[in-house]
Amino acid sequence: MTKTISEPFWVRALLIGVALVFLGLFLFVPMAAVLAGALKKGVAVYLQSLADPETLASIRLTLLVAAIVVPLNTLFGVAASWAITKFDFHGKNVLLTLIDLPFTVSPVIAGMIFVLLFGAQSVLGAWLIDHGIKIIFAVPGIVLATTFVTFPFVARELIPLMQSQGIEEEEAAMTLGANAWHTFFRVTLPNIKWGLLYGIILCNARAMGEFGAVSVVSGHIRGLTNTMPLQVEILYNEYNFAAAFAVSSLLMMLALVTLAVKQFIEWKSKSVSIRAVFEGSESA
Repeated sequence: MTKTISEPFWVRALLIGVALVFLGLFLFVPMAAVLAGALKKGVAVYLQSLADPETLASIRLTLLVAAIVVPLNTLFGVAASWAITKFDFHGKNVLLTLIDLPFTVSPVIAGMIFVLLFGAQSVLGAWLIDHGIKIIFAVPGIVLATTFVTFPFVARELIPLMQSQGIEEEEAAMTLGANAWHTFFRVTLPNIKWGLLYGIILCNARAMGEFGAVSVVSGHIRGLTNTMPLQVEILYNEYNFAAAFAVSSLLMMLALVTLAVKQFIEWKSKSVSIRAVFEGSESA
């Protein structure tokens, strides 16, 4: 019989109370403040703020960048995870270290790296200008910076999962005559689908909310290179608080939707794992 440790009621109440106070101060109160600021002047002003052409342009740009960055990072994450967990090769530890690099580098520094590489005063700057290629202060620079700061998310979700699964199923499939593509799509991908979706959700959330790196490479050109976080900063600095809070509320709602999808994926993944264990015990 296993023994369970039960803390006194006052200890449990204290810990729960501290957690609730912390969540209230750092989560619920800011969210309520954003909603109150967004609706302070009424629903009509709120909708008018979101319908502003510059705000609409920032929304479109944010969605465009996410639509480009997330698939790229998904392909990279799956390929890197498959290579790291299924094969032995020289430089594996170096690749793992490089994947973690964006977690250790400030986003502002990441943006400066691209400015130094592709800016007008860089080594490549004159060549890019001569060929009419604009990267910095344009959409390509924003995509590059966002890709850099978000590329670890999918890989870092998949690597531990695929390591725990081992390579036995893939080896069995190849022994039965399946090629690499069939093995991946019929064996590997179904086993990692929930972890993959989880990583995609996190990557998408960071891509839409990235500020530091994008701020450096965007140039803050109204209606062209301002994403939603940058638009919030500009509106707030202009004392247009209602519009700033309106765009912030839209970002907040996107975050809540992301959180809901994340929780669903976690629940679904756990239920699938429990069912697999139950079926395995029944077959045994």
